[in-house]
Amino acid sequence: MNGYPRIAFVCVIIGTVLGASAPAQKAPVSHEVELLWPDGAPGAKGSADGDKPKLTIYLPRKQKATGAAVVICPGGGYGHLAMDHEGHQIAEWLNSLGVAGFILEYRHRNSGAGYGHPAPLQDAQRAVRMVRSKAGRYGIDPNRIGIMGFSAGGHLASTAGTHFETGNAEAKDPIDRVSCRPDFMVLVYPVISLAESFTHKGSGRNLLGDNPEPKLLDYLSNERQVTPETPPTFLVHTYEDRTVPAENSVYFYLALRKAKVPAEMHLYQKGRHGFGLGKTVGAASSWPVRCAEWMRGLGLLGKRSK
Repeated sequence: MNGYPRIAFVCVIIGTVLGASAPAQKAPVSHEVELLWPDGAPGAKGSADGDKPKLTIYLPRKQKATGAAVVICPGGGYGHLAMDHEGHQIAEWLNSLGVAGFILEYRHRNSGAGYGHPAPLQDAQRAVRMVRSKAGRYGIDPNRIGIMGFSAGGHLASTAGTHFETGNAEAKDPIDRVSCRPDFMVLVYPVISLAESFTHKGSGRNLLGDNPEPKLLDYLSNERQVTPETPPTFLVHTYEDRTVPAENSVYFYLALRKAKVPAEMHLYQKGRHGFGLGKTVGAASSWPVRCAEWMRGLGLLGKRSK
């Protein structure tokens, strides 16, 4: 198999909004799935499916492909994954733009034997590295790889965008030799801070437990970790969001502005938390169009040069 991980197929997906129980969702068309670590993830506590983080791969038609790619982090409060409306539907939308989508099934509190920090971040960093290291195989540009997250998945995506490494040239695993820095971020109603009063407490508890060290809270409050090297970012939130208040996006935007990182934020009045593509939430339903315009402005949606 040319040294690549074994490929499996997904058929049934479970999806939820943050904080809700997990209703069954319709099964999407099967797509290739690759384990992030075929021989076992670092810190794995078991061998069940939930102990094995993976990517579900959506590639656009070749004639439409732009060479851009996005690692997608569904939300779920670090306790489950909203794989339908914050995963498969998002990948299909990206494919319509000519962008490859890689849905990340990261470890969390209720997957496998149960995981908190640092497992989700390890999975996100590995996902970016894997996509970049296999860019030729996937038909993408290694310099056009972004990360996108919803709710707690937005926290994970913003953590990946503020806590990254350039790669270890001496690593035995070729995937570990490349950078895990995303080239851009899209954060939709994200959890950003774990230390401020407007945090989503359930996400913080699932990620860090009941009594985390103050230094760890600070380290994973991503509005405090922005630097000039943080990737350009697109943010979406609503005034009505009571689950994850809009201050999360606002504080992150202000931190990006202070660091002179290019950023765009859309703050809508109407729309409850967890609306995904937002097809039924009035003005907020325009965010995918605005996001596509932003991506086009970054040169992500133009055809690759030969």
